[in-house]
Amino acid sequence: MDGAMTAGARRTGATWGILAGFCASLVGIGLARFAYTPLLPAIIDAHWFERSVAAYLGAANLAGYLAGALVGRPMAARASNAIILRAMMLLATAAFFACAYPVSFAWFFAWRFLAGLAGGALMVLAAPAVLPLVPPSRRGLAGGIIFTGVGVGIALSGTLVPLWLRQGVGATWLGLGVLSLVLTAIAWKGWPAAERGAAAPTAPVHHRAPPAPGRTLRAVYAGYALNAAGWVPHMIFLVDFVAHGLGKGLQAGAEYWVLFGIGATVGPVLAGLLADRVGFAWALRAAFVLEAAAVLVPALGWSDGWLIVSSVVVGAFVTGTVPLVLGRVHELLAHHPARQGPAWRTATVGFALFQAVAAYGLSFLFSNNGHDYAQLFYLGAAAMVLALVIDLAVAASNRGVAAQAR
Repeated sequence: MDGAMTAGARRTGATWGILAGFCASLVGIGLARFAYTPLLPAIIDAHWFERSVAAYLGAANLAGYLAGALVGRPMAARASNAIILRAMMLLATAAFFACAYPVSFAWFFAWRFLAGLAGGALMVLAAPAVLPLVPPSRRGLAGGIIFTGVGVGIALSGTLVPLWLRQGVGATWLGLGVLSLVLTAIAWKGWPAAERGAAAPTAPVHHRAPPAPGRTLRAVYAGYALNAAGWVPHMIFLVDFVAHGLGKGLQAGAEYWVLFGIGATVGPVLAGLLADRVGFAWALRAAFVLEAAAVLVPALGWSDGWLIVSSVVVGAFVTGTVPLVLGRVHELLAHHPARQGPAWRTATVGFALFQAVAAYGLSFLFSNNGHDYAQLFYLGAAAMVLALVIDLAVAASNRGVAAQAR
């Protein structure tokens, strides 16, 4: 009887933990980062900031994300995961309320940076805190649900932001703050208790384990980082491109952002199914090809139908690539389980670094190239192609080394 009650309590704890993780990714990434994209044209039209300056504010969030990815783990070592996760969700919520008042560029920049910091810390800490509660056979599904929160946040921002903008830009930020506060309250009790600075469990020793595949792992890091750079044109400029670049208006821009969010919602599940069929390595290569083509579409001036496909496909891989890279890292380090966590943190930091650098670089380019959107999408597609080339080159080199060894 006691065993049955304990199993039931574990299932309940896992369910609430998954819900908390879902809310964290929704608030920290789906809203705190991506709600800015459909808000960008309205901020410009309301004369809060000039167009070039407003783009830099979007990049501030990505710089904060990098900082959060770097400091998340050290913060959790000084307090419990639950305390830090709650604090980061509250910080993201406070940033929404603060951004309702455009006091100055410095004020807005600081709060967008802090929102990004909260998102980066939540990305590093939330899923690892929750997944140990889940049976190994269901961790893939659980991880997919957690990361689906990003896509749901994008879809919600594309749906709710245009409605709230009828009441003004400030009212929209306040609405996002209230929504974030509700989600923070839902997640509050779901985080598992953990001792401060608890050490990670010691991995079992594998006798005669093969050496870790260093070059292949570095190629995965490079591909993930280049993907982060390649997504930036869609993540920051898609709505503005549709609204102002194509002259379709804010409502049309928001509709494309909803499509982006729909893709991001289903991306983790579809990517997982693809990996189950062809393996993580080939699934990543297929992702690079599809992403390169989809990022290039806006630069080519093709029909609205192709732009719809581009929005959905890029959105799907913004979230779908996360479980692919995580699975590939675990696959490569199957004989070195103690290195899996540090490797994932390295991948996340590289991702955040390249995304922040690309955001600032493309924002600078956009402000100095006569607002030519096409150049941004060309560069994004080039980053995806380079990721594929690196992966294939390292794989071919490894095959050559293996052939010589035989």
